[in-house]
Amino acid sequence: MHLNAAHYNIVLLATNGQLGFELAQYLTAVGRVYCLNRADVDFVNVDVLLARIAEFKPDIIVNAAAWTAVDEAETKPHAAYLMNVALPSALATLAEQCGAWLVHYSTDYVYSGNGTAAWQETDVTSPLSVYGRTKLDGDNAVQQHCDKYLIFRTSWLYAARGNNFMRSMLKLGMQHESLRVVSDQIGAPTPAKLIAQTTISALQQALQHGHKLSGIYHLATKGETSWYGFAQAIFSLAIQQGIALKLNLQHCYPINTLQYAAAAKRPLNSRLNTTKIEQTFNIQLPSWQSQLALTFVEWQQIQGQ
Repeated sequence: MHLNAAHYNIVLLATNGQLGFELAQYLTAVGRVYCLNRADVDFVNVDVLLARIAEFKPDIIVNAAAWTAVDEAETKPHAAYLMNVALPSALATLAEQCGAWLVHYSTDYVYSGNGTAAWQETDVTSPLSVYGRTKLDGDNAVQQHCDKYLIFRTSWLYAARGNNFMRSMLKLGMQHESLRVVSDQIGAPTPAKLIAQTTISALQQALQHGHKLSGIYHLATKGETSWYGFAQAIFSLAIQQGIALKLNLQHCYPINTLQYAAAAKRPLNSRLNTTKIEQTFNIQLPSWQSQLALTFVEWQQIQGQ
């Protein structure tokens, strides 16, 4: 491994996604970043992909690529498998061969969603959907095939860019007088920017201390809310900022999961205990409310460009 950050070679997959975009901005603090998207190379053709990555002599491989269409995975399990299992498995094998670190991202969907206690990394996994099962299999493959890895399990990802709940709610709130939003699924909305920032902090320490810091870590904001509570907070911010909504907040109705038709079963409890990541890397994760406020401001700035 190289002696200083300026000489670390980092290969980042999928910079055109919400998380990949943010990672591309922050990883430059760690080393030289080489970005690969599916337009550059087919991620499913792993032999070609691995050969391309190997050309960069990577010290760090960061995988922000995934099949994230949760409902579509139910009818296209093989496609989900290729991205969520075969890809990280191949990347882990290459990382081991190169002596590189692998950074990989996972989800609360690996758990059953039962109860009300925040999930810990040591809890039994029991995914409810094809998406959840493929993500779990991907996590297991990474652990099996390489020695130096950071797997971050996160929840309710959103950002100022891309397709996500915050942006969808703002769009719907401008178009409709009434909405129905699920209120019995509980979690912590976590912005891509925070995930990228935390990744950098953890990675810098892992590079110093070696594979003893390898592991699975929960990475989410503090506190909890429902999708309905998240939506209400988004609309309140919009109103405070003078954004014209067609929606009447009194006509934003809470519904339960059974009333919301979806192909894939969702976990009701997406709470993640973040004690391990905070103690291991000496970081303090912020509240979901403070992060929403920051992300909302960023969204406004983008809209004004």
